[in-house]
Amino acid sequence: MTLQVDSYRYLDKLSKQMVTTWIRQETPRAIPWTPLTKPLSECTVALISSGGIALKTQPPFDQEKERRNPWWGDPSYRLIPRTTTAVDIRVYHLHINPAFAEEDLNCLLPLERLLELEQSREIGRSAPSHYSIMGYILQPDVLLAESTPAIIHQLQEEAVDAVVLVPT
Repeated sequence: MTLQVDSYRYLDKLSKQMVTTWIRQETPRAIPWTPLTKPLSECTVALISSGGIALKTQPPFDQEKERRNPWWGDPSYRLIPRTTTAVDIRVYHLHINPAFAEEDLNCLLPLERLLELEQSREIGRSAPSHYSIMGYILQPDVLLAESTPAIIHQLQEEAVDAVVLVPT
């Protein structure tokens, strides 16, 4: 049985039409590309997931405010250690089924797969920290002004060479 997720389920019909129209009107932009300066087998690699993942010991992403205002999405981020497993996390994302990630974290944040790449020497190492944000943010001002610079700072502190984006 295949389940269909309606990413716009909390929007009224008019809002849903507006959002889908905006998305279709977006002009594709060039993707900034920075080639690696050393072989991948020497790189420190971090993951950034848009799955709304938080450790059970961390504050959850704010789903209640999004339920009250579907135009809002929590712009904060969560730092996820490299040794995190599915038993350590909760998924706070209203637009995906959290059960899959809570059973196998690798479907939203493939930490075990990254550690396997480290052990096989395909990458230099998995970064000490990885990150999760919400994948549904229609007003990204705070995400871009506060969370993104904080994540970049931490990536630089940990000498991360490459980041893998894991979309939801």
